[in-house]
Amino acid sequence: MGTFTILLGGELIRTPRLERQIEGSRVIAADAGIGHARMLGLMPELWVGDFDSVPADLPDDLAAVPRKVFPAEKDMTDGELAIAEALRRGATSLVLAGAFGGKRADHAFLHLALAVRLAEAGTTVLLTSGAQEGAPILPGKAASFDYANGTLFSVLGFSDLSGLTVTGAKWPLDRVEVAFGSSLTISNEVKGRLGIALERGRALLLAHPYPLPES
Repeated sequence: MGTFTILLGGELIRTPRLERQIEGSRVIAADAGIGHARMLGLMPELWVGDFDSVPADLPDDLAAVPRKVFPAEKDMTDGELAIAEALRRGATSLVLAGAFGGKRADHAFLHLALAVRLAEAGTTVLLTSGAQEGAPILPGKAASFDYANGTLFSVLGFSDLSGLTVTGAKWPLDRVEVAFGSSLTISNEVKGRLGIALERGRALLLAHPYPLPES
């Protein structure tokens, strides 16, 4: 089995779509991410981290999950350590559950950037909070997505983007150049079958499969 779900410490809600995405996968928890296991009905095969953020009142079965303990002063986050362990165990596809939000914006940014790097190395990666999803966009590899009409999405550039094409959208793009830091590709909407292609650069699709809560 090549798909692993990595339970991270960010925000996570249970949805039917998330249940389908993680069904049948192997599971590794990263420190506080173990708290999501009970909500999702999952039993991790491993719990990784420095254990400085262990949730209170864990049930006995989760508290007994095998642990791989690291010192607090280390050069990798608990999430990256959990991902590395999944790759050592043969992961070819990763679902990073709880990749957004939480108390640490730096960790959330790392998950986005790390997902792009992992995809470039050949690993399929999905980032999710249940309410929003992220997927790396690789140059030279057109991708399509199964989002319903009206789904809000953005293309986040991690560099200057060259030859960006977006189809099946309210505002399509045809081989455009997008400067790093531009807001051109923020807040688009799906209209048909969403397709994205990129000639050069590093980017990530961020989509909201469910309606955003009213502010």
